Amino acid sequence: MSILKIIIVVLEALFALNLLIFVHELGHFLAARWRGLKVERFAIWFGKPIWSKTFNGVEYALGWIPAGGYVSLPQMATMEAIEGKTDEKAEQLPNVSPLDKIIVAFAGPLFSFLLAILFAVIVWQVGKPEGAADVEPVLGWVTPEGPAWKSGLRAGDKILEVDGHPIKTFGPPSQDSIKWRIITSEGTNIAVKYLRDGKEAMAYPTYIKQKTSWYERRALRQVYLGPIAKPVVGDVLTNSPAHLAGLKRGDEIVAINGDKILSLLAVEYAQELMTNKSIPPINLTVRRGTEEFNKEILAAAPTTPTNFPPIFGIVWLDKTNHTLTYPGPWEQIEASAKQIFATVGAVINKKNDIGVQQLGGAVMIIRVYTNFFQSEDGWRWVLWFSVVLNVNLAMLNMLPLPVLDGGHILLSFIEVVRRRAVNPKILNYIQSGFAILLIGFMAWIAFYDVGDWIRNSRSERRANEPIMFAPKK
Repeated sequence: MSILKIIIVVLEALFALNLLIFVHELGHFLAARWRGLKVERFAIWFGKPIWSKTFNGVEYALGWIPAGGYVSLPQMATMEAIEGKTDEKAEQLPNVSPLDKIIVAFAGPLFSFLLAILFAVIVWQVGKPEGAADVEPVLGWVTPEGPAWKSGLRAGDKILEVDGHPIKTFGPPSQDSIKWRIITSEGTNIAVKYLRDGKEAMAYPTYIKQKTSWYERRALRQVYLGPIAKPVVGDVLTNSPAHLAGLKRGDEIVAINGDKILSLLAVEYAQELMTNKSIPPINLTVRRGTEEFNKEILAAAPTTPTNFPPIFGIVWLDKTNHTLTYPGPWEQIEASAKQIFATVGAVINKKNDIGVQQLGGAVMIIRVYTNFFQSEDGWRWVLWFSVVLNVNLAMLNMLPLPVLDGGHILLSFIEVVRRRAVNPKILNYIQSGFAILLIGFMAWIAFYDVGDWIRNSRSERRANEPIMFAPKK
């Protein structure tokens, strides 16, 4: 990808994220104007402004810390350490009723929720891309000698329950997915109910966690299985074994040595075994249109890059199982809310391996948006992901913690009970202290997000290196 294309994609991702922040803060801004509160600044991102302009007595600014935004309201709880000193102190301004404060605080999450509904309606009309992993809990691949294999699970098994939880899909974001229930499992053995040939059975795989370095997130539980992923040829490398065998774009590999396969991982595994030079060629059953035929193939090492392992030279066709679905607006909102509750529950549950370290921040969100913008049907993914993020933004901001909107609402209720406001100076210390803690936490999460992005980019560059085979005489 060219530098210009990368810059454009990143700018698109930043625009998508900041649109969510802008609409949330716009809710606070409009409500404050409506209720007669003094508005000093409308800022996207925190910290000292790198750009600002004053219009009608309000400073509009862009901060240098990419961590949300704020509307500076001196008559409510301020955060001078983050927002800067206000021109007028709360004591110098007219009192604001607790009800007005609640309305202003609630308006941000309300606008985020309304934006989520708007995006959900659009997704309902234009469709959401879904693959086999999103719509059916059927195993497409089980790694031989892995934990799932040793427990008796095989490709083609339909998973009904994991640890007693009903299963609807293979992969996240649904909490009713195989992957989610495995990574959030609590025991040493994971109870899996499956259906094979019309009969129900149980398997009890143990789990494996990969070792990670101090600068990486802790690995989560795995049992080494994968979803259905049709092995359809997208291209073959010139002079490669696949090219010499006559494979073409659109060919589907349906069996290896006579055994039916459901995932391209089966072909990749057979290829990997051929690093052992004593492995004989395999027989692929290939479907081309309505015709099926067999081809014998043996992996070979390319000339470029050097020291590259033996491969078949097949480039797989991406997203062969994707279809468009049209979930209703409320279905999308409900699914997003359930996943947020499930995530929070998993984080606070000390019996599983998920912790706050597994959460993602602004960098992760930008990365996800960037990946979506680069993909086919990316704009549809962006719309769907924006539903999830807006519901997330609305719900998490309602937590009754200082700095968050829920904290402002809680303070207003305390004011009603006490019949007087909390001392502004004490409130400023509390707000600013929590804001600094929040930004510190976000910086900690960003450290892992950036590391993941860099390592993933390196892997992609290696995977995209030109591969060349010598001509066969």
